[in-house]
Amino acid sequence: MAIRNIRQEGDEILKKKSREIQEIDDKLQILIDDMIETMHKYNGVGLAAVQVGVLKRLVVIDIYDDNGPIVMINPVIIKTKGEQEVEEGCLSFPNKFAKVIRPTEVTAEYTDRDGKRMRVKAKELLAQAICHELDHLNGELFIEKIIPGTLEYVEPEKD
Repeated sequence: MAIRNIRQEGDEILKKKSREIQEIDDKLQILIDDMIETMHKYNGVGLAAVQVGVLKRLVVIDIYDDNGPIVMINPVIIKTKGEQEVEEGCLSFPNKFAKVIRPTEVTAEYTDRDGKRMRVKAKELLAQAICHELDHLNGELFIEKIIPGTLEYVEPEKD
């Protein structure tokens, strides 16, 4: 496993739409493992393949509950419910946080890393993470959706 470089604010690839994944092969499994490792290294809740420079419809999410990371290949949100105002950050926009409006519940379908079709009904943080990561797959950034006046820059902690 390897830590991948995360594409940062201003990188044009972040605005591009990711492509459907046609087959789950060894190369994809390596990418998945690298993405999980990278997300954990930077204490992220989610990471989209585009953020490591790969335009594929793949996201990994870990809300640090007892279920471990979720791997979503070609994910689609099929239903949303409610609205919540949430604070969000993004590994591609280090130390920037802002409030955005997200659904309180989402139902998503995806293929897992073993090729099984899955459906998840997610609430709160998981719902928020799914929406945020799926936006990445469409070249949409949280910074474009923020509630005006809520953007904050937090000084990084010194080691």
